Amino acid sequence: MAAPHPPRVGYLGPEGTFSEEALLTSAAPGAVEPVPLATIYDAVMRLRVGEVEWAIVPIENSLDGSVSVTLDLLAGGGSALEIVAEALLLVRHSLIAAEVVALQDIDTVLSHPQVPGQCERFLRSELAHARILPTGSTAEAVRIVTSEPRRGQAALGTVLAARIYGGTILREGVQDSDENETRFVWLARAGHEVEPPLDARAKGDWKTSIVFWRRGAERSGWLVRCLDEFARRNINLTKIESRPRRKRLGSYMFFADLGGHAREPTVAEAIAGLAKLCEEVTVLGSYRTAGPPDAGRTG
Repeated sequence: MAAPHPPRVGYLGPEGTFSEEALLTSAAPGAVEPVPLATIYDAVMRLRVGEVEWAIVPIENSLDGSVSVTLDLLAGGGSALEIVAEALLLVRHSLIAAEVVALQDIDTVLSHPQVPGQCERFLRSELAHARILPTGSTAEAVRIVTSEPRRGQAALGTVLAARIYGGTILREGVQDSDENETRFVWLARAGHEVEPPLDARAKGDWKTSIVFWRRGAERSGWLVRCLDEFARRNINLTKIESRPRRKRLGSYMFFADLGGHAREPTVAEAIAGLAKLCEEVTVLGSYRTAGPPDAGRTG
C-alpha cells in the first residue's frame, strides 16, 4: 500500500527563496510537500480554492516594515482564511552573479522589491551607479542572472539560490543589519481541522491578529476609544498600523496584533467592544508566537 501523500504548502517560489527557507525551518522535517508558486497572491489564491492545505507568506521585515500585499490579501479575504502560526527567519542577503565580476562593472541589480531597502547602505556605497530592477522573488532574480548571463548583471538573493542555480557569490551579508528578520505567517482555510505540522519552537504565548475600520474614522478621538477597549482590560497591543482601504483619500483600515487568544473572555470582550465602534472587525487568527528566528540551512 502506498504511503499517504504529505500535505501541500504553497509559498513564494521558485526554489531557493526566503519563503522556502521559512517553510523548511518551521515545519517538522519531511512533514509537508513544498509547492513553489509565482507570487504571494498565487499562494493565497491556491489556498482559497483548496489546491494546497496551507500557505506560508511573509508579513513583515524588521528593516523594511510590513509586506503590503500580504496585509491587503488578508484584509480582502474576509473570513475565508486565517493565520494559524508564525515563523521568524534571520535574513541574510548576498550579491550573486553568473561569474566573478568587479563591483564597478555591475550596472544592473535584480531582486524582490522588498530587498533593496534592506541593503540600502551597501547599494548606495558600492553600487550607486547600478540600476535596481524588481523581480517576483529573490530566487527568480538569481535564476535570471544565471540563466541569462550578462557580465554587468547581478542579483540580491540567498546562498541557497546560488547553490541551486549555479551562481557565483560576489559578497555575502550585504544587508544593513545582521539582526534583519522576516516574520512569516502560516495560513489555512477558515474552519480548518488539522494544524500544520510545525516543529517544537512554535509553542509560545497566544497572539491574535485583527483588522478593523469604519467610515468617519478621521473624527477626533475615535482611534483612542478603539485602543482603550484593550488598554482598560490590560491587553497588550504588540503592533498596530494603518493601510489605505483603496477607497477615497484618507480612508484607512487598522491592523493590530495583541496578546491572548480571541476566545479568552477578556480578549473576546475587547473585540466585542471594538465592534461597537467600527463598521467591520475581522479576527485574522489566533496562534502561538514563534520561537527565536532561524537563519535557515544556508547560514
